[in-house]
Amino acid sequence: MHASATKRLQTLSLMTLKVKRLDPAAKMPIRTTIGASCFDVHALTDGTIPPKSRALVRTGLAVSVEHGFEVQVRSRSGLALKQGVFVLNSPGTVDSDYRGEVGIILMNLGDDVFTYKAGDRIAQLGVYPVIMCDAQLVETLDDTARSSGGFGSTGR
Repeated sequence: MHASATKRLQTLSLMTLKVKRLDPAAKMPIRTTIGASCFDVHALTDGTIPPKSRALVRTGLAVSVEHGFEVQVRSRSGLALKQGVFVLNSPGTVDSDYRGEVGIILMNLGDDVFTYKAGDRIAQLGVYPVIMCDAQLVETLDDTARSSGGFGSTGR
């Protein structure tokens, strides 16, 4: 990213995603454009995922955000469209109090083996607010027009 774009982005930032390298080979997450809402995250090592299989891909990174926020792990649209590879539990959640390695669960729904190399962009990380609330056990819930109508109950 150009230096002036980086400076503008820092001016707009309300907080910082703190990143710790757990492995010296780990690459920092990057925003590829000033308007990118997420950071691209990279594979730590080489690997393959057979068709119709899943794998945990290491990043070699740990992250920290303020209480009341979470880091979400999201698929990269190009991998999903071109190779059928996506984040299986999308969006994955990294809680504000987790300090372990961020791992990416990738699923290969493609027909070919998916091969990735150390340093390849494999997913995206975004920072999002979380509404913290208590859970309360009740005997009844507010009535609505939909009520308990489930999947497909509101139309097509």
